[in-house]
This record gives sequence, C-alpha cells and structure tokens, in this order.
Amino acid sequence: MTHQLRVRVCAVLAAALLAVSGGYAYGAPARDDMDLDIETAVQGVDAFWDAHWSEFFTETYVPPTVLGEYDGASADVPTCDGEPLADDNAFYCRTDEDYLAWDTDLMRSGYRYGDAFVYLVVAHEWGHAIQNRLDAELQTVDAELQADCLAGAELEGAAQDGTVVFDSGDVDEVRTALVRDADQTPWTKEGDHGSASERVDAFATGQEVGVEGCLPQEASAEGASAPVR
Repeated sequence: MTHQLRVRVCAVLAAALLAVSGGYAYGAPARDDMDLDIETAVQGVDAFWDAHWSEFFTETYVPPTVLGEYDGASADVPTCDGEPLADDNAFYCRTDEDYLAWDTDLMRSGYRYGDAFVYLVVAHEWGHAIQNRLDAELQTVDAELQADCLAGAELEGAAQDGTVVFDSGDVDEVRTALVRDADQTPWTKEGDHGSASERVDAFATGQEVGVEGCLPQEASAEGASAPVR
C-alpha cells in the first residue's frame, strides 16, 4: 500500500481516530512504518463502517475500543473476561470490554512478508466486532470465515472510499496470510478458521460482493437489522 498516501490519510483522519471510543487505549504505539500501517488500517476500517453502516444495518454504528499492540511475553498483558491474552495472536474481546488487540510479535513476523498482513489482521478482528453487534440471524455459524468475508468487504470498501490504497502485490500478500494461518482441514465446527481455499474464497466474496455477501442469504433477502450492543 502506497506509503506517502497512507501518511496523508493518517493526517486527514487523525481527528476521526480520536473520536473512536477507545483509540489506542493500551499505550501509544511507536511511529515506524508498521505502526503507521496499523493506524491507517484502523482508521480506514472504522471510517468505512462509520460511512456505510446505515446502508446495511439499523441503529447507529459504535466502534470497538482499540487497545492495539501488546507484548505477549510480558506479565502485564491485557485481559479478556479476566484471562490474559495469549502471545503471538490477535483478539477481539466479546465481553462488555469490546476491544481489539494484537501481539506485537505477531504483527512484526507477518509484516516481514508484506504490509498487507497487518491490514488483514485489523480488518478480520474488526469483523468479529461487527458480528457481535448483529442479530443472531445475521451471524453465520462459521464465524471465522464470516470475519474473513467482512475483512474483504471492509478493505475493498475503504479502498473505494480512498482511505486505503491497494498496491500491486497486496492481494497476493493477503492470500498468503490467509493460507499461512488456515486449518489443514475444511471448516466443520465452531472455532475452526477453515481451510486455505475456504478462507481465500470468503475474503474474495467480501471484496467482490460486499457486506451483503457475508450475511446469510435469507437475512440479506429480507433486509438486515442490527441492534447495537
């Protein structure tokens, strides 16, 4: 993703980020390239939902808190429902805490393979936050694949809005990340992430069809409703 444009986007949306309910609540991030990419991903995805939520759902969009990066090897890590977050992972905490967080080592290890990795992580976890705001009939049992689909819709929508820019190679980087973290077998039960092909297909559906392509077909046909938590 084009770095100079990302920096300009960060400046334009800085005020908007301060309005996000949590901002970076778990310490100020270092200002290197990766952190700028994470910040741009946060701003872009949040701006997409703020602008387009009412096109798909009822009520008012309320963003999750963004705790941001943490050191999974430290004793002082965030907790979700009283349990410390694991290292080398990214999380959406579904309790009333309603926050996103990601281990710094996870982000840095993935970032070595391309900057699109951190955009995918942010968008995927934001997808879980969106799921948690939807009526049960709008959620799918394969929640991880729905989050992949929503990630595709969010990032493509943000690109169309001009808040993020896809560079040549970014789609391949996303595909590589989805394949790397996929299960060895197809989705069969709650908690599974799905096979490589399932994850890639879910993300592509979100990109190509948009948010409605991520919802159960019956719900999309009837019209979506989503009381905010």
